[in-house]
Amino acid sequence: MEEVAIVLYPSPPIGHLVSMVELGKLILTHHPSLRVHILITTPPYRADDTASYITSVSATIPSLIFHHLPTISLPPSLASSPNHETLTFEVLRLNNPNVHQALLSISQNFSIKAFVMDFFCALGLSVATELSIPSYFFYTSGAATLAGFLCFPTIHNNTDKSLKDLNTLINIPGVPPIPSSDMAKPILERNDKAYEHFLESSKQFPKSAGVIVNTFESLEPRALKAISDGLCLPENFPTPPVYPIGPLIVSHGGGGRGVECLKWLDSQPSGSVVFLCFGSLGLFSKEQLKEIAIGLENSGQRFLWVVRNPPAHNQIGVAITDQSDPELKSLLPDGFLDRTKDHGLVVKTWAPQMAVLNHDSVGGFVSHCGWNSVLESVCAGVPMVAWPLYAEQRFNRVVLVEEIKIALPMNESEDGFVIAAEVEKRVIELMDSSEGESIRMRTKAFQNEAHAALDEGGSSRVALNKLLELWSQTG
Repeated sequence: MEEVAIVLYPSPPIGHLVSMVELGKLILTHHPSLRVHILITTPPYRADDTASYITSVSATIPSLIFHHLPTISLPPSLASSPNHETLTFEVLRLNNPNVHQALLSISQNFSIKAFVMDFFCALGLSVATELSIPSYFFYTSGAATLAGFLCFPTIHNNTDKSLKDLNTLINIPGVPPIPSSDMAKPILERNDKAYEHFLESSKQFPKSAGVIVNTFESLEPRALKAISDGLCLPENFPTPPVYPIGPLIVSHGGGGRGVECLKWLDSQPSGSVVFLCFGSLGLFSKEQLKEIAIGLENSGQRFLWVVRNPPAHNQIGVAITDQSDPELKSLLPDGFLDRTKDHGLVVKTWAPQMAVLNHDSVGGFVSHCGWNSVLESVCAGVPMVAWPLYAEQRFNRVVLVEEIKIALPMNESEDGFVIAAEVEKRVIELMDSSEGESIRMRTKAFQNEAHAALDEGGSSRVALNKLLELWSQTG
């Protein structure tokens, strides 16, 4: 009898790839007889290297089979795009013939029960449809932004202006009103290529057999209900089934690189340290780094801060080229490192975020609101200060502050700059105020609910079992 397989098609950036691999691991944990094939695309830009991660997963889980698709070269004209997401979309668009070939090749030895795509890979839907393979989307962010994504074609049709110029609140079912300028960064400018790509992708979702989303029922009940009730799509579009199977968070560590900061945390009092870290792509200008330093020093709070080099003058503020370690003395105020050495630690470029968040000494997290980081914070029971930088992070801030209530907002000026006094105020508020305490209690409650959702009989386990039953049916 032919072996049954599921094919996963992640977007190449590490945050998306790792989530999809974790999904593969989860499927195998509960259905070991399946084979999971993962299509790997060469990323269009240099972010965190995924090769060592893939190698270690391959070595430990032979049922996860990686297929490296041929490299795609992009035309130089695209290098000038203001949104790095455009590069990802273009690579994946040009990738369709390779995807077709890979699916044909896998189907010679396996019966493919499902093709699961990252939402960036939405144009791959036509390939699977042509081959009569049931297709699903895996949405790596939360249900609130998924509701926004499903509403996007309607939002687009209701105005002919760019979202950045609308200056209005956007009403999305199941979500607090979102200022138009807080919608995902790549869709703010109507004439940008990224906007077109996102619009096209959002139109593919209703054509799928289902949407798997990395969240859990009790974290986002209103958004999940609005989606399931069909409120996010026009009436003539049936909403595909939605499967909240999260929180899916990365179980891999970073090897020996983080030992120094974990050792330092061992010597700090319980719950006393605020951790500042901004994802695999977040960068700040030299001026902004100085303001953060002044704010931290003036707050008097214990801190662990991950610092990266500022972007070069002509670059967008995300780390899509090789990053060298920063020269801290020249970036931070004179004497800052000496004055704060008893209660603060600055680490260069990277820290083992999961291990840090779960350390007993850590009591707060200043985060860029990337969804993986949000879920890691929830699972560790650590409340946040929300400081969004790119992608859908400003949207996440509204949801975390107003709906889920597990974060305080970091408020920036018109041009996105945050002054030292705001950093100081928010860090103190998070670590030492009744409001900070109230979001800490809520985060701890969600921590318990996250674990319960994944247990036998929990909402996420039930949603996953429904999918696995569908996929294991013969015929």
